[in-house]
Amino acid sequence: AAIAAALSAFCYAELSSRCPSAGSAYHYSYICVGEGVAWLIGWALILEYTIGGSAVARGISPNLALIFGGEDGLPSFLARHQIHGLDVVVDPCAAFLVFVVTGLLCLGIKESTFAQGIVTAANVCVLLFVIVAGAYLGFKTGWAGYQLPTGFFPFGVDGMFAGSATVFFAFIGFDSVASTAEEVKNPQRDLPIGIGLALFLCCSLYMMVSIVIVGLVPYYAMDLDTPISSAFASHDMQWAVYLITLGAVMALCSALMGALLPQPRILMAMSRDGLLPSIFSDINSRTQVPVKATLATGLCAATLAFFMDVSQLAGMVSVGTLLAFTMVAISVLILRYVPPDEMPLPSSLQERIDSVSFIGGEIRSSNHVGTSSNSCTQPLIGQNDVAVDFPVIEKQEAQGCWVLSEKNRRIVAGWSIMFTCIGAFLLSYAASSLNFPWLIRYPLCGVGGSLLLAGLIALSSIDQDDA
Repeated sequence: AAIAAALSAFCYAELSSRCPSAGSAYHYSYICVGEGVAWLIGWALILEYTIGGSAVARGISPNLALIFGGEDGLPSFLARHQIHGLDVVVDPCAAFLVFVVTGLLCLGIKESTFAQGIVTAANVCVLLFVIVAGAYLGFKTGWAGYQLPTGFFPFGVDGMFAGSATVFFAFIGFDSVASTAEEVKNPQRDLPIGIGLALFLCCSLYMMVSIVIVGLVPYYAMDLDTPISSAFASHDMQWAVYLITLGAVMALCSALMGALLPQPRILMAMSRDGLLPSIFSDINSRTQVPVKATLATGLCAATLAFFMDVSQLAGMVSVGTLLAFTMVAISVLILRYVPPDEMPLPSSLQERIDSVSFIGGEIRSSNHVGTSSNSCTQPLIGQNDVAVDFPVIEKQEAQGCWVLSEKNRRIVAGWSIMFTCIGAFLLSYAASSLNFPWLIRYPLCGVGGSLLLAGLIALSSIDQDDA
């Protein structure tokens, strides 16, 4: 699961450094594939972040109730209750927490990052406690969870892969880092580092916690709702249950902020491109935050968290996430081999390029009429500087040297990317469809594998774009 997540993270890291934009996967799809697919990806991301944030918010109130001594421990205006005559369980606590996080995000990226850092630090401290205390109990009791007659693979290799597919979604969140590209001082350096470190730390902590908890309690004896707390409670450490529950609340609050942070920026990017009303692209002059988009996001998420049991819609979140990851991977191939001639840029970078072009035009016109002064004898910006600071300009300047060979290379690369995508789809679909008869399944796997291999071989023999 970590390897699969790392491959997606590498794609996000490359694209976020080459095309820094708050639109994240939406913006990459807009550049490389087109407006129609980008519109679909944008709404898939909106669905993911809205439903994901609502689901996380509804999971906080039960854990808060445990800290206060049970379901009756919360105040009546925050406790869950069912509406008479309707099969609806409302959760005022979830809606209240969504509004609190929304207000925090409206204050500014620095304030919300500071709060996120505090919550994350508390969560990491609890995880470290689980690792250290659990390892002590494991060595003390002899790691009873690993003393199984079935060995380390009680469900076989198929069970391991099925578990990995479920665990994969625990690593989701690095895509939110890419949506802060326009608020980072040096996105080309900071975003890849942030994405890589986030994935590495999450993977390390998750693996160590899993090793310890599975060693304390056999997998069949675990409480599915509270596995970590029940593992310590079974070893007469009831006091640790409250600490772990507090850590769970901190983790859920951090996940809630991570879900509500990127969605306003997706709305802002889609609004800039004319796919949503322009009101969502308004940025507050003091906080430099799309406040209106943030408030709209919080209102929708709070409404869902208050009225709806979003567990039934969780599968749709997974579909949207996988669709976005797939398009990001395809965008990497397109940007490497057949990049578009004109790449939409963030407004701040576009203003810099326009100003450089305007001043350069003025200098050239003044030199042409013989009115240049000594201060204009030096070029405004060197050719090497253009290649480093504005790779898109360099690409346009060098475009005239490509002629027919470049045209043929782009055609071959485009067909190779198409064969690679079709082959990957057929191979994964046929391999996962166990209900298909073997007369259909195996030929599909063969065709898909052949197309995938042919596309990869062709791409490996083609020079990548230099821009």
